Amino acid sequence: MSPLPNPIESPAERGYGRVSIREVRGKDAAILRRLLTENREWLQPWEATFPGGGGATPGSQPFRPVVRSMHRQRRSGNGVTFVMLLDGQVVGQLSVSDISAGALRSASIGYWISRHVAGQGVTPAAVALAIDYAFAELRLHRIEICIRPENSASLRVVQKLGLRYEGRRERYIHIDGKWCDHESFAVTVEEVKRGMLERLGAPTT
Repeated sequence: MSPLPNPIESPAERGYGRVSIREVRGKDAAILRRLLTENREWLQPWEATFPGGGGATPGSQPFRPVVRSMHRQRRSGNGVTFVMLLDGQVVGQLSVSDISAGALRSASIGYWISRHVAGQGVTPAAVALAIDYAFAELRLHRIEICIRPENSASLRVVQKLGLRYEGRRERYIHIDGKWCDHESFAVTVEEVKRGMLERLGAPTT
């Protein structure tokens, strides 16, 4: 595979136990839209918003154009969007975004999961799979995850994976109508030479 920034090839599906991630497809549009609608109350406190208003409520508009936009971002080298699957069923979404090449070679990971499977270990496994993909396939050096201090479920994910705490970013992202502080966690490739999945107890070679 060519180094970043362009292009990023369509990633192969990868899995760990009952959990897998694969690139979002057009056929996922209906289920993603349904999950976003059904989980509106669950997800809204953690969703990015635009200062001053504007922007559509997630799930309120057709999702196929959104999926096409995600594919354009991959082809341009800016990010890769996955669906998270449990036993082959789509249960959430994960994005490797804000990809930087050159001397930095970093990216951010964000995710959401349906409430009906929360707490079953799906998100930690999916994040570990995505980090291993970013280090091995995209040849990135650093991955960052920023989480609101009130989001205890997401904090458990980075704690379970042992990501390094880097500090608080005050009023960092506009979330649910206001500027919110975020806790910053990161990992570099040197910290997980045998892969992130090893931290979940996966066998290594």
